[in-house]
Amino acid sequence: MTKIALIIGSLSRASINRTVAQHLAAQAPEGVVVEEVQIGDLPLYTQDLDSESIPAYERVRAQLQAADAVLIVSPEHNRSMPAAVKNLLDIASRPAGKSLWGGKKTAVITASPGSYGGINSGLHIRQSLQAMSADVMIAPEVFLSRAHTALADGQVNDERTAAFLNKFAAAFYGWAKAE
Repeated sequence: MTKIALIIGSLSRASINRTVAQHLAAQAPEGVVVEEVQIGDLPLYTQDLDSESIPAYERVRAQLQAADAVLIVSPEHNRSMPAAVKNLLDIASRPAGKSLWGGKKTAVITASPGSYGGINSGLHIRQSLQAMSADVMIAPEVFLSRAHTALADGQVNDERTAAFLNKFAAAFYGWAKAE
């Protein structure tokens, strides 16, 4: 059984990225379990908390530790990653010497109603992950521009977009399952 930790970078209930993430999760092949890592309730990281047991921190750390791979689906906020994603990256990399990212297979997708598809966010997330020694999937890349035009009724309804996402999903799940 391959376990995938799914991180949705938007905290919005009506998120484009949540719809994209749900589509990708639905493409998981037999033998792959996708579990969302809730990040909206995480207290902001500070080194002052390293010696304390914070239940929300322990929950997400346990989910990431148990996962064979991580899929991050995120919007772009002000030409970078959302604060909630950065907070999770920091929480899972601390305390010093106990980072969960080292060697962790991780892929990043961004989706945006804008014309650049959240590319800055995707590149910044990847840059942070690589600095923490995560094994970041480089290709295929997904920076989904004008994503809202491919969605309706909470689903990906554009055939071309669905095919593009399905190609990514097949590559990601195959890579995640490989030893």
